[in-house]
Amino acid sequence: MAIINTETIIVSLCTLSLVFIFSPQLSFSSSIHDLLISKGLPAGLLPKEVKSYTMSEDGYLEVFLDGPCLTRYENRVLFESVVRANLTYLSLSGVVGLSQEELFLWLPVKDITVDDPRSGLILFDIGVAHKQLSLSLFEDPPNCKPQVMDWTRKQQLCCGHGKEAEADHLNFITCHAWPVFQSQKLVTE
Repeated sequence: MAIINTETIIVSLCTLSLVFIFSPQLSFSSSIHDLLISKGLPAGLLPKEVKSYTMSEDGYLEVFLDGPCLTRYENRVLFESVVRANLTYLSLSGVVGLSQEELFLWLPVKDITVDDPRSGLILFDIGVAHKQLSLSLFEDPPNCKPQVMDWTRKQQLCCGHGKEAEADHLNFITCHAWPVFQSQKLVTE
């Protein structure tokens, strides 16, 4: 019969606990919001309705929602069914699947950066401009209202302002001022 040393049991349990705490395979069990916080970003950058996410070893992040949804920070924001970006400390770069309404136009968000956490500001690169917003807007994950837009509605959003609609591979609509949009076909004169 073996005698079990109490000290050996305690050391074994501590070692096992450390393995579970620091094991990279277990990182999938944390929420996307916890992951954002661990990277110095606010949890509220993504909505509560995130279904799942994957992240590669090099930081390529894919976030999955049930479908497109709309929420509001300072302005309205549209999340596509899948949002992709490169996640590094204090930054989401190369963002795809997220757009922000500015002066009646929907502009794709390209990068999100916290340059200095002490400043209380977060920077959104929307292509034509950089927009600084208060970090306090993003403290809590927002509720996101499901959004279904067909081509007719997208046409109204763009063409109602004298603009042409152009769809990319994620069906994101970008509005342009010059070509004509006719009968749900893109015409690039």
